[in-house]
Amino acid sequence: MPQFIKTETKGRVAVITLNRPEKLNAWNSPMRTEVVEALRAYDADPAISALIMTGAGDRAFCAGQDLEEAHGFDAARSTDWMREWEDYYTALRGLSKPLIMALNGVAAGSAFQVSLLGDIRVGHPGVRMGQPEINSGIASVTGPWIMKEMLGMSRTIELTLTGRLMDAQEAHQIGLLHYVVPADQVMAKSLELAELLASKPPVAMRLDKQRFREMTAASFEDAIDAGIRIQAESYASGEPARMMEAFFAKRGGKVKF
Repeated sequence: MPQFIKTETKGRVAVITLNRPEKLNAWNSPMRTEVVEALRAYDADPAISALIMTGAGDRAFCAGQDLEEAHGFDAARSTDWMREWEDYYTALRGLSKPLIMALNGVAAGSAFQVSLLGDIRVGHPGVRMGQPEINSGIASVTGPWIMKEMLGMSRTIELTLTGRLMDAQEAHQIGLLHYVVPADQVMAKSLELAELLASKPPVAMRLDKQRFREMTAASFEDAIDAGIRIQAESYASGEPARMMEAFFAKRGGKVKF
């Protein structure tokens, strides 16, 4: 029985809900493992033709990495950590069925990246998205990889180095949010889109998604290799731990956006 996610099916659509609302749905290693297992199980289930991922509560889709877990990493653990992310991103990229991201609130850091690995993103005017790792002393590697593929180098550099979060209007204008609806309609719109995609010919859907994956395969592999190298250097320096201590002290141990 999953501890950190909830799952349900609505006809041919499976819904995966990140379920740590007290932590703004920030993920740790066990939570990511549960998500990967659910993604692969639904992808193999012939009764399911589309998936939705969302977050519990109304404040956040996901705040990204749980800094309480990452705070104690050393160089060796950072390598294992990158391999866990490789498994997670491979599961997302390897889906043969369409995945809708129903965004309810903040999608920050690795959650921003995960949302971009979905096929279609639905949000509301209160959504904020971005790559704030630099503020916690964490180097960004996989984030710039996926942002560059979608946004180009100039905007990727600006978002990575400032660590700022975009509002829904900006994210929609640059094509990261495909649909912006009132907050209470995000799931309904996501279900509508999931049912539409579920009705498409499954072989064509699988082959289209396969080709999208092939188009970015080389850059994905490079990002993981670079991430292992760069995160090891970053954590060996001690800077992430120092920055996270300051982050916790400033915010009373709570993640705020």
